[in-house]
Amino acid sequence: MEKQVDLKPIQVVEHYKEVAAMMHELHQHERSLFDKSASWSDIENNYMRHIIKMQEECDGTCLVAYVDGVAAGFIFGYVEGQDDSRIEVYLGKELRVSDGFVHKDYRGKGIFRKLNRELEKIYVGKGIRRICLNVRVNNTRARAFTESEGYVVTKLVYEKWL
Repeated sequence: MEKQVDLKPIQVVEHYKEVAAMMHELHQHERSLFDKSASWSDIENNYMRHIIKMQEECDGTCLVAYVDGVAAGFIFGYVEGQDDSRIEVYLGKELRVSDGFVHKDYRGKGIFRKLNRELEKIYVGKGIRRICLNVRVNNTRARAFTESEGYVVTKLVYEKWL
């Protein structure tokens, strides 16, 4: 029997430990994909402060997926305004999906798909018509998921470390 997945919007500041623990796991995965990622202990305070600020000041939403009362994953996004220096046709506000994660014990069960679709639904209801997110080029699983949800690659970021 498939377990019930409950999606709940939460305030990061009120669930700091829970979100920070999932962010830590997400960051460990990120470090496995990119060796220049700082250690979580070096960035946790500043990054979590940033997430809280984005939630409070930029219409941010953190959705947590609970399976039998256990936090199985989350997604976080916030609204970014655009200025008139943009070159794209769309000049409205956009949803920036900055973080998302599902614990390895719960992967392959459609949880992230549910989180992503619910986040999109919330912001489409607010008039957002453009959603942006970053995925590491070597994160083939995340890229496949993202493309299966209708996202397309529009930019590539090249880096040169000196």
